[in-house]
Amino acid sequence: MTVTIERYNFIQKLLHWLIALLVIGALGAGSALDWLDNGPLKNQLYALHKANGMLVLGLMLLRVVARIVFGAPPLPASVSSWQRTAAAASHFLLYALILLMPIVGWAATSAFPAPLPFFGLFEFPPLIGADRDLSKQLFEIHEIMGKVIIALVVVHIAAALQHAFIKKDGVLRRML
Repeated sequence: MTVTIERYNFIQKLLHWLIALLVIGALGAGSALDWLDNGPLKNQLYALHKANGMLVLGLMLLRVVARIVFGAPPLPASVSSWQRTAAAASHFLLYALILLMPIVGWAATSAFPAPLPFFGLFEFPPLIGADRDLSKQLFEIHEIMGKVIIALVVVHIAAALQHAFIKKDGVLRRML
């Protein structure tokens, strides 16, 4: 059986894979921050984590624009309605959380207060005023968001692999 596959365009694919790598890096760096003692290495990793998060925010804004402008290729007719609903919901949650997580981190960093450098080029201005108690709450929310993103990414990858190797319906090839 030959399946005709419509694919995402180059810009959408590039943004998808670049953001995927940056999110994995940001989540890894964020987790590593908990293990490191205070010092220069932790400070450098934290600065990289913050800059990476802001880069993800900018790229996700571009990705949302690309999705609006170019849309998404349709799923094959063989994909059931519950899977279509699950895919739409999980994509919406991933987009929303990946957009909101850096904003929450930015607000938490602002409330701490701490600088938000962007790869040594400039610093982002604070979003809100100093408030250590609020900062602590926002960092806790930021951490929870990271755990939810990890869970959604695992489900996303599992679904992609299921489509590629079990159903063999071409869904994964749309993004390759």
